[in-house]
Amino acid sequence: MSRLFIRLGIGLLFTIFALLNYWGNVSENVVTGEKQRIQISPRQEVVLGIQSIEQIFRQHGGLYPNRSLQAYVARVGENLIDNSSASKSPYPFKFHLLRDNITINAFALPGGQIFITTALLSRLNSEAQLAGILSHQIGHVVARHAAEHLAKQQLGIALVNVVGLATSDRPKNGRQAAILAQAVNEILTLKYSRDDELESDRLGFRFMVEAGYNPIGLVEVMNILASARSGSQLPEFFSTHPNPKNRIAILKQIIAKNYPRGIPAELEEGVERFDEIVSPRL
Repeated sequence: MSRLFIRLGIGLLFTIFALLNYWGNVSENVVTGEKQRIQISPRQEVVLGIQSIEQIFRQHGGLYPNRSLQAYVARVGENLIDNSSASKSPYPFKFHLLRDNITINAFALPGGQIFITTALLSRLNSEAQLAGILSHQIGHVVARHAAEHLAKQQLGIALVNVVGLATSDRPKNGRQAAILAQAVNEILTLKYSRDDELESDRLGFRFMVEAGYNPIGLVEVMNILASARSGSQLPEFFSTHPNPKNRIAILKQIIAKNYPRGIPAELEEGVERFDEIVSPRL
């Protein structure tokens, strides 16, 4: 009995330390102004992203072997960064076009590494649409969503270890309890992802408008993705970017609120430029 109380006491101390560590680490996002509980620095995010690049290349066949297209995707991405409030963030953004012509997806790693597959690019028909999907990914990086998830995961791991310690002095049983607690922790973290997506949509709208692109491009991308259904199968994009049913409607509301008299003519779509550069090279 005394050994059980000792284990429970140690477990309680670990729990208190984990909670204090999580709730005590608060930083203000320089772009969004949001108070965030994050336990890694922007520099560490950059390192994590760089370390993951090779794995992304292996999963998606490497880079698309056309320098002109790579340069074009990078140019659109850099235009979004250089001419929007995303430039205030500390990340060295880099944009990559992946060779994968099957997986319809785009995603971002922490620290500013952003990817789009040729399968998705081939379905777009304007520079504003490309800017929309890239600005959405920039939003994930700027909002530090991956770092927030890691902070929650680190808290979860600490609590998992506590459960394993407190429930058994036999390693096998402790590991089983830890696995169960980890599964519960993963389920709990999933509920934040929908909010992250909506925040990235709002930031994407903001960045592309600041950079001079017509925000209807972001709405069009969502419609393209929604229509890219293969039977009952949704595009891979929606497995990594959950799709709230009202997401397109919310984007339209944002546009209508900001432009009640219609979208200004100077915000460009870039249909002809996109077609001239992309179509001959895919």
